[in-house]
Amino acid sequence: MNPLIGLLTRLGLSFWGSRILEVRGRTSGEPRRNPVNPLSFGGSRYLVAPRGHTQWVRNLRATGEGHLLLGSRREHFTANEIGDAEKEPILRAYLARWKWEVGQFFDGVGPDSPSEEFARIASDHPVFRISA
Repeated sequence: MNPLIGLLTRLGLSFWGSRILEVRGRTSGEPRRNPVNPLSFGGSRYLVAPRGHTQWVRNLRATGEGHLLLGSRREHFTANEIGDAEKEPILRAYLARWKWEVGQFFDGVGPDSPSEEFARIASDHPVFRISA
C-alpha cells in the first residue's frame, strides 16, 4: 500500500491527509523520502512512526526538521519528539483514523484498547510534534 499512497501523494493527491516526509539523511546528507500520515490532534500536528524506530525516525531525531510534500507543495517543519507518558491520546487518535492501514504494526492494540496496552507499546512507536 505504501508505494501506491506515495505515488498518489507525489502527484499531489492526498490519501486521507497523506504527505511525503523529506528528511536529510544523518550520514549522507541526502534527502530521504517516505509516505507519512500527519495527525492533527488537540491543536497540534504529529508524525507517528507506526513501524517503529525506522531510518526516517533516526534521521528526524538527528536533524530536528524536515519537509512535508504534497505534489509541488513543500511545507517546512521543526520536530520535537514527545515522551512515552504523553503518547496514549495521540496513538489512540492515530489508530482511530488509520488502523485499517497501519494496525498490523501495533501488536493488537486498537483505538479502544485499555491504557495498559498503550503503555506497553508506547516506546515502540516514536511520536514527533511538528510545527511550522
